[in-house]
Amino acid sequence: MKPAPFRLERYFAAHEFSAPYLLCSSDCESVDIRELLALEPQAHDDFLRLRLGYTESLGSPDLRRAITALYAGIAADEVLVHAGAEEAIFNFMHVALEAGDQVIVHSPYYQSLGEVARTLGAEVAEWRGDPEHGWALDLAALRQQLTPRTRVVVVNFPHNPTGFLPTGEFVRELSALAEQRGFIVFSDEVYRGLEAERTDRLPAFADVNERAVSLGVLSKTYGLPGLRIGWIATHDRELYRRMAAFKDYTTICNSAPSEFLATLALRHAETLAARNQQIIQDNLDRLDGFFAAHMDVFAWHRPKAGSVAFPALRRGNVEVFCAKLIRDAGVLLLPGTLYGPDLNCFRIGFGRKNLPAALHRLEAYMREARSA
Repeated sequence: MKPAPFRLERYFAAHEFSAPYLLCSSDCESVDIRELLALEPQAHDDFLRLRLGYTESLGSPDLRRAITALYAGIAADEVLVHAGAEEAIFNFMHVALEAGDQVIVHSPYYQSLGEVARTLGAEVAEWRGDPEHGWALDLAALRQQLTPRTRVVVVNFPHNPTGFLPTGEFVRELSALAEQRGFIVFSDEVYRGLEAERTDRLPAFADVNERAVSLGVLSKTYGLPGLRIGWIATHDRELYRRMAAFKDYTTICNSAPSEFLATLALRHAETLAARNQQIIQDNLDRLDGFFAAHMDVFAWHRPKAGSVAFPALRRGNVEVFCAKLIRDAGVLLLPGTLYGPDLNCFRIGFGRKNLPAALHRLEAYMREARSA
């Protein structure tokens, strides 16, 4: 079975590089190569001496060791580096699933987290958060959906697009349920490290559960999507072995310059994350003021983590609203219908420095619309 068109990515392909004001980006503020190289005295010369041969298929040893610093109990040989998070999702699903298996996906969800499984002949069920309670998940609802065919449960904490973040107790209960019922937890953790309060940060699922798979990437928290470096971490040696073998049919190995720069960046992970956390907090304060002034039009729930949120449009059609906004004001928001047909919400991103200018233009559009 062929995958359905990737609705969100097709939308970005049409607008991302032409819209004057991007207000729905999922990543954080990026840096240029000079800024990265300036983090260490010898980095510039070392980078220029880098040989452009093949790299190790698993990821360079230095990079995998740098990644382990993000975990409590993951070793370098339990990290498998990929070309971004997308390849890791694709490879995991092909290795973990067979036709007829059931996959339950935390929703709304990034389309590939369910679509790849669907193309393999798996049944995909949604475990949807409750918008009336900050998009919280209910474990009782998950238990009702489990069947003997449930092979994988996909979660995403902090959540894209809603910003939902559960408690540590919730994670432990989900881990216990996975052990009891025999399913694998595939945990999308690409926004981990962007919590408003450090005490709210969850442990990586691979640190909690022996069979779980944690997904990480440099694109979001660290603002480095152009490096195309993602990874999985897991204690499951057999699953790791099979994913490593499957990677021979996708990228084989990663870009040598990307791995060098990724390793450098991760040695300064806290600095890069703190910079983006400050941008996010400043931008969230601005968004609080904007949405407070337009409570009759939008329903706003300030997220506890991540760089995206999912406000609801109280009246009107969100697709029409977003289409008029890009046409008349040049401001790009992402309609929630790209995640599901019944979601009259939109994704707003606040991890970039351009938010004040984009929000100013949105405010002007709202004033013009009200006066009209």
